Order: sequence, then structure tokens, then C-alpha cells
Amino acid sequence: MEFLVAAAIGILTAGGVYLMLRLRTFPVVLGLSLLTYAVNSFLFASGRLVLDAPPVLGAGETYTDPLPQALVLTAIVIAFGMTALVVILALGAYLNAGTDALDIDKPEPRNPSDR
Repeated sequence: MEFLVAAAIGILTAGGVYLMLRLRTFPVVLGLSLLTYAVNSFLFASGRLVLDAPPVLGAGETYTDPLPQALVLTAIVIAFGMTALVVILALGAYLNAGTDALDIDKPEPRNPSDR
């Protein structure tokens, strides 16, 4: 089971990094989302989850550590804010440049003496 979770986190991370390196804005947003899923899965898996155990400490009982769950909830909120920010920046760049490509050449100067 640990190998499956580690492989899933690795695949999410690799896919997210690959998409973040693309030259269009939509794959960058998708890559950011995949990276946040990978981080959330890593945080959640780091908590040594126990099935059917309460998240509070009792007398001699096994319990689930509530800290990773709180960290994942915080990471979800931060990821939503970052995704919204990247989408707004991408939309502004698209409306300003007319394209979402990141490999735009510099415009030629209007005056020949400015070259």
C-alpha cells in the first residue's frame, strides 16, 4: 500500500512539473493543480492514518493524528487562492497580449533609429 501511495504522489508530481514547464497558460494552471494534489496526498499520508480510530487522544486507545488533516485543509485553501491568482494573471496577460503563448517575440521598434 505504501508503494502505491508513493507511486501516485510521484506520478502527480512528475505530471505537475511537466505541465508547469509548458509554454501555454492553461497547462500551467493544470500543473499547479496537480502539484497541489501531490502535496495534499503527501501531507495526508504522512499522518500514519488508522482506520476507524477517533482523531482525539483517549485512555489507551489508538487514535488518528489530526495535524495532517488540518494541514491538508489549510493547503487546500492556499491552493485555491493560488489557482485563482494564476488564472487572473493568465487572463490579464491574454487580454493584454492577445494570446496565451509565453514565447512571444519582442515587437520591432517603430523608429529605425531605435534599433
